Amino acid sequence: MFELNGQTAIVTGAATGIGEAIARRLAAAGAIVVVADRDFSGATRMAASLGGASFAVEVDVAQPESVQLAVEKVLARAGRLDILVNNAGIAGRAASLWELTDEDWNKVIAVNATGVFHFCRAVVPHMRERSYGRIVNIASIAGKEGNPRMAPYSASKAAVIALTKSLGKELATEGICVNAVAPAVVRTQILEQLTPEQVAYMTDRIPMKRTAKPEEVAAVVHFLASADCSFVTGQCYDVSGGRATY
Repeated sequence: MFELNGQTAIVTGAATGIGEAIARRLAAAGAIVVVADRDFSGATRMAASLGGASFAVEVDVAQPESVQLAVEKVLARAGRLDILVNNAGIAGRAASLWELTDEDWNKVIAVNATGVFHFCRAVVPHMRERSYGRIVNIASIAGKEGNPRMAPYSASKAAVIALTKSLGKELATEGICVNAVAPAVVRTQILEQLTPEQVAYMTDRIPMKRTAKPEEVAAVVHFLASADCSFVTGQCYDVSGGRATY
């Protein structure tokens, strides 16, 4: 089940962390995975480790020209694009809202929210031509509940959830499913951007009393990226160890 043979998937921010786990899961299911990342050398190594026809592209999700060029490269090389996983994201500086600068705010919103918009806008025309597509956006429980000293991150992930629901409705009759996944805290390198107090705040609120594994997030993404996800769109699936309350 959930096989992806012959399909091409872009996974942004896939050189490490959750994106790497997602890329490995989709490749194991038969997809040609495009490892899209600002770290091109890391993305190249990652793509090579996947084997098969998977490859890397360099992209800055915050720059629309970079995103458009990356999508054009994928279509030129693979000839098709079936799956987009918008995973690239940053935590931003830990600070109370009144301590944040415009740069602090704009940097996080540009990557986490506007980057999702850029990639969706770039791939949707191709998916509409083929009347098929799967878009999975990586949000966060912070986008539902809001984490203190993480206002830009929380707001950006709330935007991802709302964008997902809006686009899912726009494409609901065109064979394209758009969904989001909202993890609680996941043990990846992004935690290095946070203080121990922030990590403890998030972990203590998880009923399972542990962080998620990247592979556990990837398992949910796999279903949402598959053809089996045929009557599921505009939804946000929590991977929170029981933390989410709605």
